[in-house]
Amino acid sequence: MRACRHPITALLPHTPPMLLLDELLRYDESAGIAVTTVRPTSLFREADGVPAHIGLEYMAQTCGAHAGALALERGEEVKIGLLLGTRQYRAHVPYFRLGERLVIAVTAVYRDAEIGAFDCRIEIAGACAAEAQLTVYQPERPLSPAQEQAR
Repeated sequence: MRACRHPITALLPHTPPMLLLDELLRYDESAGIAVTTVRPTSLFREADGVPAHIGLEYMAQTCGAHAGALALERGEEVKIGLLLGTRQYRAHVPYFRLGERLVIAVTAVYRDAEIGAFDCRIEIAGACAAEAQLTVYQPERPLSPAQEQAR
């Protein structure tokens, strides 16, 4: 895997507060590793931390950042991607706690021009906190203004 030189803001078509990742650390053609730290200002944070089901969005954004890094490497534009679904999301913690550094790893198990499936895992201090397989969609053509507004 190679280190990512791009800031996370260049890899995803998200803006704060929906930009949940701090950075994409490393990536290659089939995998990516991103990180985020749970802060007092983290979106979705409750008294006990960020609920574990938000891990799905951390995973989805890591898939998107991975795709964004590959696109920039090829000299292409970063495109929007959509989460289609998940299989067996398993959270091993109820919350991601304040101050915890989440390491989100995604590995492609299937990809074609628009659809991909990724095995995903969130670790905290080396222990698995959540895992799932996500199915994502990235249209080859940009969405129309009406489609963009509907999302």
